[in-house]
Amino acid sequence: MRIGVPKEIKSHEYRVGLTPGSVRELVHHGHQVLVETGAGAGIGCSDTAYRAAGAEIAADAAEVFASAELVVKVKEPQKVEFPLLRQGQILFTYLHLAPDPEQTRALVESGVTAIAYETVTDSNGRLPLLAPMSEVAGRMSIQVGAHCLEKEQGGSGVLLGGVPGVAPAKVVVLGGGVVGSNATRMAVGLGARVVVLDRSLSRLSQIDELLLNTVETAYATMDNIEHHVLEADLLIGAVLVPGASAPRLVSRDLVGAMRPGSVVVDVAIDQGGCIATARPTTHAAPTYVDQGVVHYCVTNMPGAVARTSAFALNNATLPFVLALADKGLVQALSNDPHFRAGLNVHHGGVTHAAVARDLGYAHVAAETALSSP
Repeated sequence: MRIGVPKEIKSHEYRVGLTPGSVRELVHHGHQVLVETGAGAGIGCSDTAYRAAGAEIAADAAEVFASAELVVKVKEPQKVEFPLLRQGQILFTYLHLAPDPEQTRALVESGVTAIAYETVTDSNGRLPLLAPMSEVAGRMSIQVGAHCLEKEQGGSGVLLGGVPGVAPAKVVVLGGGVVGSNATRMAVGLGARVVVLDRSLSRLSQIDELLLNTVETAYATMDNIEHHVLEADLLIGAVLVPGASAPRLVSRDLVGAMRPGSVVVDVAIDQGGCIATARPTTHAAPTYVDQGVVHYCVTNMPGAVARTSAFALNNATLPFVLALADKGLVQALSNDPHFRAGLNVHHGGVTHAAVARDLGYAHVAAETALSSP
């Protein structure tokens, strides 16, 4: 199979779909890999390194998209890339379609087969291709939140861990999944007072046991959310419904009642955000103030630590890229129901139920779509 890796062009996105090590594996399996010049520069991998791994170097993205049967990216295609997609091509990347009707329409109209990292599952119901970046984003959320709490950033001037005689900041984490648990670990490590809210008692129990009673856990009722959000110095939105828009758990009025200079980091912003005042931002302009509260809502947080993120992502995605290349689309997805869960769009049909529901498309079952000529 001919596999293409374009350079990422989303604002301040430095990751790359395939590292030189991944390219070498694919070439060893007999496949051809075409990498856009400079695609790996953001993680310290030169064109020379890609050539040494067996890749060809393309002059621009148009050459990559025109030649590749399978396009491997990190972030969703940007508007200027929409016209480059074509019928019969496979796109494998993060998509986050539910809050993005424009991208969904472009994928449907192009006839491309779009497989989303974030909806591939495993036998335990987890999301193995989302997990590495969720780990990074969860850890980063505390790092950036602590920075935003500094007075010169618009924050209240509270040190996350406090000092002897002065109380630490209160960090409230909405969601105890991969993002939330990693955020919690980081916040505890910095000495903050941490409260985690979730609707899974088993998850809350796991967090409590893992962190040896160093955090407070609470069931995510409306009363508990309101009580803890009002006291929060730093609020982390870490809620995920696979493939669907994130539920809005914190209203605009509740944000307005928070203490001035408090900070919101909504990691769920890729799926629309779980806090009503959240709107997407970029690394170029990461924050804004709404109702006296500093908001950080960057949609590609892991891009700031591109080298760590790219290698962690490739560790997870490479087996699936190999499966597509070695077996072809239909066999790779037909043989593996967990991989098949990643199929979001195929030949003009929306094949993920949550995306179809949220955006008003007729749902075409993946099995049906793949069996059609």
